[in-house]
Amino acid sequence: MGKRIVVAMSGGVDSSATAALLQEQGWEVVGVTLQLYDHGCATGKANTCCAGKDIHDARRVADALGIAHYVIDYESTFRQDVVERFADSYVRGETPIPCVLCNQTVKFRDLMKVARDLSADALATGHYVRREDGEAGPVMLRGVDHSRDQSYFLFATTREQLAFLRFPLGSMASKDETRGIARRFALPVAAKPDSQDICFVPDGDYAGLVRRLRPGAVAGGDIVHLDGRVLGRHQGIVHYTVGQRRGLRLGGGEPLYVLRLEPDSRRVVVGPKEALACRRIRLAGVNWLGEGDGREERVTVKIRSTRPPVPATLSLDADGGATVDLDAPEEGVAAGQACVLYRGERVLGGGWIRREDQVDLPSPSR
Repeated sequence: MGKRIVVAMSGGVDSSATAALLQEQGWEVVGVTLQLYDHGCATGKANTCCAGKDIHDARRVADALGIAHYVIDYESTFRQDVVERFADSYVRGETPIPCVLCNQTVKFRDLMKVARDLSADALATGHYVRREDGEAGPVMLRGVDHSRDQSYFLFATTREQLAFLRFPLGSMASKDETRGIARRFALPVAAKPDSQDICFVPDGDYAGLVRRLRPGAVAGGDIVHLDGRVLGRHQGIVHYTVGQRRGLRLGGGEPLYVLRLEPDSRRVVVGPKEALACRRIRLAGVNWLGEGDGREERVTVKIRSTRPPVPATLSLDADGGATVDLDAPEEGVAAGQACVLYRGERVLGGGWIRREDQVDLPSPSR
């Protein structure tokens, strides 16, 4: 019997193909699906992960492969570590990334414990990243298919976790190749569409979720120009994110963009596009996977998952923070998002973009 590996099975094609590949390689595969929220809330919405249909699909795949499969209820942990923090982040005027929190807590921290309890030698997921053994231990690399690379969402993976993890799909050249694997093994999810929405907000109404979880926290306020003019009213800062242009409803005139959100005064500050330019980013909660102390490191960074890495200079602080000086200004740098660090294809870690102390605007005149 080969070594045992636990596969995190969401019911989608990626994790299903992962399980099939590892079984073909001789691993004793055990599938584990986490029920992370009340799947009744996703009724009628097919493209969500870890909902009732997806748990059923994961079980069907496990049956097709003839592997053991367990469903574990982590709803309360997921609510505390992901959903509640997601709501709090919006209330603070940030733009959160719940997928990073989910990977950081429930999927790696907790699922890794489950894997060890099952006497597994490793834990595998369907993420599009690569893991290779380096001279100083395992390193994480971007997925070969950069259009599907998911390293941005895994920056918080620790060295200890990386040693236990496997990512069989990271070397795939395209999603078509993954679907081809699923068809080759006749998996029942081979043609299943990719999930698109945040799993616990299947209708995409983030503000509605925050309103339910934090009653009274979603309050209206002023939309204020950078020069201090009050231009209009809004129905809650949770409806806005830095860099946003659409939905301001301010009428004609110059194009205006959301520059920052001020939760204490409940102001949405807007201004011209050039005011979005940012050269220096402060980070908190940095996870460093590189060698050395990270001072004056030349790196490339991603400030949004959909943007390509851009050159910058990194300086780590002693308190777990960092300063990133960009070679060229970037627009739409938003608190609550991640800034992920790279050297070529290698992932060096990353941190959370911090809110800077706000400069007081001129007193508005009505």
